[in-house]
Amino acid sequence: MSEAEDNRDKIAFISVDSAPKRFAGFIPQWRGPAMLALFTLIAVALLLAVNSPTGAAIFPNRDLVFSPYEGRHSIAIRIFLIAFYISVAAFSSADWKGKLLFGLDMVLTFALICAIFDLANLAGYMAFDLAFSLHFSAIASGLLGFCIYSWKLLERGLMPVRIPVEHRPVSNRRAIIRLLVTIAIAIATSIWVTSLQLEMVERLRSWTLLGGIGPGVFLVLPVLFAQLYALAIWDVKTAKTPKFNPPVSIIVPAHNEEYIIENTIRAMDRAAAHYGGEVHILIMNNNSTDATEKIANATLASCEAALGRVINVPKPGKSNALNAGLDAAETEFLVRVDADTLVGQDNLTRAMPYFTNPAVGVVGGVPVPPGGALFDRARLLEVLVKHGFYSVAMGAVNGVVGIPGMFVVYRTEHPRYLGGFVEGMNGEDTDVSLRIGELGYHSVVDPKIRYISEVPSAYEHMREQRMRWFRSIYHISSRCRDLIYSGNGSLRGKIILPYMLVNSARRAMLVPLIIYGALECIFAFNPNSPIVWQAVVAVTTGAPAIMAVIASLLNGVPKGILALPEYLIFRVLRAYFTLESMMSILVGHDGEDLELATKKNVVPTGPVRVA
Repeated sequence: MSEAEDNRDKIAFISVDSAPKRFAGFIPQWRGPAMLALFTLIAVALLLAVNSPTGAAIFPNRDLVFSPYEGRHSIAIRIFLIAFYISVAAFSSADWKGKLLFGLDMVLTFALICAIFDLANLAGYMAFDLAFSLHFSAIASGLLGFCIYSWKLLERGLMPVRIPVEHRPVSNRRAIIRLLVTIAIAIATSIWVTSLQLEMVERLRSWTLLGGIGPGVFLVLPVLFAQLYALAIWDVKTAKTPKFNPPVSIIVPAHNEEYIIENTIRAMDRAAAHYGGEVHILIMNNNSTDATEKIANATLASCEAALGRVINVPKPGKSNALNAGLDAAETEFLVRVDADTLVGQDNLTRAMPYFTNPAVGVVGGVPVPPGGALFDRARLLEVLVKHGFYSVAMGAVNGVVGIPGMFVVYRTEHPRYLGGFVEGMNGEDTDVSLRIGELGYHSVVDPKIRYISEVPSAYEHMREQRMRWFRSIYHISSRCRDLIYSGNGSLRGKIILPYMLVNSARRAMLVPLIIYGALECIFAFNPNSPIVWQAVVAVTTGAPAIMAVIASLLNGVPKGILALPEYLIFRVLRAYFTLESMMSILVGHDGEDLELATKKNVVPTGPVRVA
């Protein structure tokens, strides 16, 4: 561990943003293992009951299925989901009444939907002697289970209030054509590959875990995103003009950053020299109790290309610092940089030419870890996949939801028009990028814009960071729920935000799913459709490994492949942090009908800064 990292870990990383007091609470580290232990006990009890002689007679498919289906499935997904709902509700951040109502709401809603599904299947079987595939039933049950968890957490969790999200319709014809064509090609490719009846394809199909989602279904995603990535790279290469260097202001929220603030400012000064335009650095000293202010003043005074000053912001909270910087900025363009980010020498030079296109509103890049610390190698693959591949690809259809605040450029008027950065919740960077996009402006992620962003080197710090990050999708979706329920055709609101919510639920269930799959595999609860150990391994290694290799090669970082073992382990740890993050959300007694609340005139008519 370097001296800088050692100094960093000695600094308290807990802040008011770690668990916004109105929406989240700190949870002890024992709660996650206790929840998993309860889940295991409930799952085993249900599996034993269903596989007993009496249970097998009632449920011949060895799951809570009430009508005849054809074929077989890989996992008793309904038992899994009910065990998960009960255990996660029992250890949620609610009192006993809140826990009971939360659990009952999820279980009864899931049971009702499954009953309707089974009755429809039974009616078809009795009338036409036709029945759904059990594979299809399991897949549908699993996806519905993910949706129910996310939406019930949104309804019963204490969440930011809904705000009016201004949506300016712009022509999406090009994006829609691109999306439809690439989806068609991806599906056709998947069908063609699976029709070849290759031995490897059949073997992969036999290893599936969640309801029989096999290689054909999986193949659609990488083929789709590979096409979108190629289109986005084409856009990047043809979008910029050779030179554009207007004055810019860089705002840097800083709370107890004495260990790195000098390096941060030096990096920005080098970027300013390369850029050639006026660069004003504003260090927003946010309630620091160390030498951040002193070091920042001394470093700014010695800068050769950039001008700068320190502005004290006594009210704690990153958004307070950001808004003070937004108010102080006097330039047309605003750059937000985190205090632990070392910008690349060419970052400003590469980013600013995009703004010669008046349709561009946000520009970002790809954070890379400094290397050498515990999680750095795994983090490298993570950012290459998420920011260097998926985010770049989504730019091809104007579908970027958020650009991380580690390094991002805005037109200063846009965050001001939106009321500034939201205070009192997680995800203020995604919130402002998403809403600028809804104003009709493009968000660009250039994979060549790379900057060094510090990675927590201690488990406790990584846990705190990821709980903030993973909780933010719920805060953002609640605050911007107009996009989901309104009648406008927003791609972000109708497809991407719901997908992110469902994917968050899937990730929160990964560790319990691994435990559950191992139980079914070891004890052979389903003799008609036994799970093999390869199925459990495939869930954690198969698709993620392939996407990591593709992202590494496309980003020109083949050495990232060497970190694949650490990355796969880190993905499981990340899933566990997601589960803890969801458990940290405060849950109340009364669920809110989100769609009904959206239709009511219960929100202010202007910009809202406080969540």
